[in-house]
Amino acid sequence: METLQLIQERQSARGPYDSEHQIAKDDLRQILEAGRWSPTAHNMQNFEIVVVDDKKLLSAIGEIRYPASETFIRENYRQLSFSEEELLRKKVGILGTMFPPSWRTPEAKPEASERFNPSQGKNIQTGPVLLVVVYDPGRRAPDSEGDFLGAISLGCVMENMWLMSSALGIKFHVVSSLSAGQVEKEVKSILNIPGHLRIAFSIRLGYPSSTGKYLRVRREVQDFTHHNRFGSKGID
Repeated sequence: METLQLIQERQSARGPYDSEHQIAKDDLRQILEAGRWSPTAHNMQNFEIVVVDDKKLLSAIGEIRYPASETFIRENYRQLSFSEEELLRKKVGILGTMFPPSWRTPEAKPEASERFNPSQGKNIQTGPVLLVVVYDPGRRAPDSEGDFLGAISLGCVMENMWLMSSALGIKFHVVSSLSAGQVEKEVKSILNIPGHLRIAFSIRLGYPSSTGKYLRVRREVQDFTHHNRFGSKGID
């Protein structure tokens, strides 16, 4: 597949996966090989990847409660559009229909039944493989405030693996809720991850049990490029 087409067709597959459709080991190795060759600050390669395909471990992780903070819901609301027409006009953000009804108001507070996301836990259990990407926060890229360069490096690892997965026809879903607070502690305990390491993000890999696409939008090139000086839009 042409590189640009591959990039354009890449998307997140958030729904349940077919637990009986396993990922071939050779395909999994190619995804990890793509991660291996990711650019990282000073070639630190400051990441480890835990490959989880044991159904008991996936089930245990899926049973963890995933709190949705009011801060997340409130700030997420600012990115929502409430019709495809609105989303196409804005060219940024996502459709509000992807979230529970109580998350779609300015003063959003999750109802008791929505405070935890049971569908996400179920999705982890049905997926054949979960990749848990960890890093050592004590190893900072040289003179990088807040280890900004290290965070960029982890993003490169994610993107490399995502594009390889897309090229292989394997769906990809980044799970951020395993990376903070008590949830992270529980995942680290289940997977024997050393205490000094942090979970950067996790990835569900698999094949969707049902087909479905959502509207994806992007700004045009001339909307975000500035020629020679900021404010001089476009490159014509």
